[in-house]
Amino acid sequence: MRTFLGKLGKTAYHRETLKQECGLIFRPADTYLDRSWPLTRPEKMARKQFDLIVFDWDGTLMDSTATIVKCIQAAAKDLGLPVPNDEAASHVIGLGLFEAMQAVMPGIDPAMYPRMVERYRFHFLSKDHDLVLFDGVREMLTELSQQAYFLAVATGKSRVGLNRALNAVGLLSLFDATRCADETFSKPHPAMLQELTRELGQDLRRTVMIGDTTHDLLMANNAGAAGIAVQYGAHPVDQLDACLPMYSASSVAELHQWLAENA
Repeated sequence: MRTFLGKLGKTAYHRETLKQECGLIFRPADTYLDRSWPLTRPEKMARKQFDLIVFDWDGTLMDSTATIVKCIQAAAKDLGLPVPNDEAASHVIGLGLFEAMQAVMPGIDPAMYPRMVERYRFHFLSKDHDLVLFDGVREMLTELSQQAYFLAVATGKSRVGLNRALNAVGLLSLFDATRCADETFSKPHPAMLQELTRELGQDLRRTVMIGDTTHDLLMANNAGAAGIAVQYGAHPVDQLDACLPMYSASSVAELHQWLAENA
């Protein structure tokens, strides 16, 4: 019952779904003036700073950074192109795939970018079944969902790629909305966060973006949202710190604790 009541804090957006699935009855707002109606509100009353928590996917929730780097390098090798080093390949993680290839291989014939994308996808699809969530991610997301936060994903992955990943790890039902790079502008453009807040009826000033790259944090800055860095992904700590995140977590456990105490 507590879970259902917590969901009531997620605004009228989900009321019809809850009415159909749970048989809940929603009273008009003025019934709260009647002292016979319980005065204790759902967990939403305990909110500190945020209502919507948006996560990057690769390198933030999914332990995929090393695999992505190897797939970018393998794609370049397949086409006889200069193979980018680990630092260059990891720096473009989080961008849309086409934008990532342009950034990591800026000097090649533009006609080669679609071929780089195709070869990258070939290699990644042969390995993505081995990818796993970082330890503690599932428990963190489950707890946040039970506390009635809106949860979302903003990622450089394609829609097909994200849906495939969410289904593989069984997290699809935990997120209220997701946005992918092939549906809108790539990070660090603010469009993903702007669209997610509009879809969920939320305020950017009460939204936080969590990610492992400067692309994530710059997107948050550009959108007027808060940003939290995680240090265990693609970009080095000094680059993340230069984006002035409100917090920087060295592990999922640290992130989970900070959100529990401050979000």
